Amino acid sequence: MSANVWLWILAGFLAAIYLGTGVLKLTRSREEIVAAGLTWAEDFSEPQLRALGWAELLGAVGLVLPPLVGLGVLTPVTAVCLAVLMVGAVVVHVRRREFLPDVVRDLFLVGMCVVLAYYRFGPDAF
Repeated sequence: MSANVWLWILAGFLAAIYLGTGVLKLTRSREEIVAAGLTWAEDFSEPQLRALGWAELLGAVGLVLPPLVGLGVLTPVTAVCLAVLMVGAVVVHVRRREFLPDVVRDLFLVGMCVVLAYYRFGPDAF
């Protein structure tokens, strides 16, 4: 399988994750999010959670839609933006001492976004 196919799979996987988490933050109240076990949401207001949800939703779209309409350079830009967003999530979880599995998961997402950005900016650009 070519690198391009693997990068599309990675972009689709990341898009699915961010679509799901974005929709969650946009459709549930802060109390529902906390009750679901995402206790970090206690540190954020409802409007802040909505903003995070929109950022993740737009990020999901930005990972897969631009190359389909001839704007492939936006995919690695989106991946970098999502990596920065996830670094912020790591900081929140470290401050709350939520190391496992939260920090590990978020660092894994940062890594996947960085890999996607690296290859789409460089050797396998659109």
